[in-house]
Order: sequence, then structure tokens, then C-alpha cells
Amino acid sequence: MKPLNRDTRTLWYVFLGLGTASLIAVAVVFWMGAPLAARNGARPGTPGAPYANMPAIAPIGVRVDKYLDVPDLAKGPTVDPAKGYRTQKLGEGLYLITDGAYQSMFMTYDDGVVVIDAPPSYAAHIKQAIAEFTDKPITHLVYSHAHTDHIGGAKSLGGQPIIIAHAETNRLLARDNDADRPLATVTFEDQYRLSVGSQVLELSYHGNAHLPGNIFIYAPKQRTLMVVDMIFPGWMPWRRFAVAQDIPAYFAQVKEINATTFDTLVGGHVARTGTHADVATQLAFMDDLKTAAATALKATAPGEGLTPTDRGSNPWAVFDNYIDRVAIACVNQLTPKWSTKLAAYDVYIWDQCYSMEQSLRID
Repeated sequence: MKPLNRDTRTLWYVFLGLGTASLIAVAVVFWMGAPLAARNGARPGTPGAPYANMPAIAPIGVRVDKYLDVPDLAKGPTVDPAKGYRTQKLGEGLYLITDGAYQSMFMTYDDGVVVIDAPPSYAAHIKQAIAEFTDKPITHLVYSHAHTDHIGGAKSLGGQPIIIAHAETNRLLARDNDADRPLATVTFEDQYRLSVGSQVLELSYHGNAHLPGNIFIYAPKQRTLMVVDMIFPGWMPWRRFAVAQDIPAYFAQVKEINATTFDTLVGGHVARTGTHADVATQLAFMDDLKTAAATALKATAPGEGLTPTDRGSNPWAVFDNYIDRVAIACVNQLTPKWSTKLAAYDVYIWDQCYSMEQSLRID
């Protein structure tokens, strides 16, 4: 991505705050080459000079010519486009299935198959993938949590499998009343051991971080841990800590995952499985992020650059000005170290800095 010049940076605030008609008008003025601040005559609500020390990483809502390249470390095996998925053996009778963006698992045993999650993006291929290894029917379906993007293909699996989920997941599913996500037939509160033939899955609940009901799924024989929407091996986490409902708990659960014994981690997203090194890397980034946001919160003065009228009568503007400049300082501090270490760093670093400063201020 090419660094943005001063006039381009000035446009950022236009894109974030104006409607389509205003955007077109301002874009024309910009294209004519005159600085916006001079052209608009300091009219209220129009963009002025950018903040000091604006980073080259484009903020939320701003298009770029090209995103930073994905590091080789973050890439996984390719997916055959003709099939639309790939499988990977994780151990005795346990398999990953992925389309390169989403991940789920299935486990075979003497009498059938246990499916863990059914992302709608490739749910239609799950039976085909299973048929590559066994002709046994799907007898059980485990929900990692309630979100549609991970279990919205459940109904398409057909049959009448025993569906297992945390009680909180069932509560949310009952509220949502979505026919594509049938209610679980078996629920639990703290722990549940699913034993089928010689295969075992240990399900446990560690509290609300990403979403109430999001569980740890451990296959002890295969030393494989599946925790969805928490760890993104080689990648920047999805925006705002994967829209975690409780950010301090999210941090605590990542530390808990880091302390858990496993050989392979299935995170529910990206193109490859993870390792303990991937968890440690994400935790190191999160620690640096927390430090950067905390430092910026202390070092940034509220209201700097605002007119006396805005400072005195518009508290929303004061806070917006303050938070924007905190996020800028946070992004600037992290970029030299992390922009080449995490795939899609430039896509979601602003989201993470905004979420971190918010959590530090009010959590």
C-alpha cells in the first residue's frame, strides 16, 4: 500500500463523515488540486487539516490501492476450486475441513460421524468430504457457539443427529428462532464428555469472552483443541477482537489457551491450523496493543486542535477528537514491529486500537 500524502489524509475525515452528494462535491474540489481547508473557508462540519503524525495505514472506511501482502507464514495449503474445500487429517479419525476462510471438524468412529460446526459457506460439501473417509452417517453435531457463520449450515446436513451445545448457546438460538440453526438436543453448563466408540471429545465452558456459550472442544487422543473466533494463526484477529463481547475476558481466554496442552489448534478461521507458537505470537501482539493504547491514553490531551467553542460546548466532539488521536498514536507505535508479522495487519489495526482504548477506559 502506498503511503498517503497530506491532502489524501485530509480526505479521510470526509469519507468517514459525509454523505454521497457531499463526497462527490468535495472530491471534485480535491481533484482540482486546492487544499480542502482553504477551499471550504473553515465552514462548520467540513474537513480541515489532518491530525499531526497521521500514519500511512489507512483508517476504517478508506479504500486503498492494495493491501499489504499476506506473509508466507500465514498461508495454508491451497483449496481445490473445483471441490470448494480441503480436508486435513488431524489424528486418528479426526479431520479438518476448510474452504480457506472457515474451518470445522468431523470425527469418524465405528458407527458414525461427529460433525463439529457447519459453516454455511461450505456446509453443502461436508457430506462429500466425509464420504472420502467413511460411509457412516452423521450421528452427532456439536455447536461451538451460536453464530450463524459457524453453524448456519446445520439444517442442510439432513438426518436427525444428536445436537450438543452449551446451555447459553441454546438460549440464544431459541431467541433467534432460526430454522437453519436447530436447537440442541443435549446441553451442558460446565463440562460434557462425548464418548462414541473409541473416540472422545471433551467439551468445556470457560465463560463469556467472544460470545456466551462459546466452548473449548478438545480431542485428547489426537491432542487437538478447537476454540472458535479466539485465535487466528498468523493473522491479525478479525475486527474488534473478533467482535468479542468481553475484551478483558478475551485476553484471559487467550492466555488460558496458551497454557493448555495441545499439538494442533483449530480456530474456526483462516487457511491453516495453529500451534502453540501461533497462540504465543497473538498474545504478544495483544500485550503490545494494550501497552500502546494505555500509553496513548495517558499521553494524549483531550480537545487539542478544537476551537474554543467546540471544546466548551460539544463534549461529543471533544471525546471524538481525543479518541481519534489516541488511536493514531496506538497505530503508529505498533506498525513498525507488527505490520510484517501478522497477515491483514493493515485491515484491522484501527479496529483493534479503537476497541482497546475503549476497553481500557470503561471496562
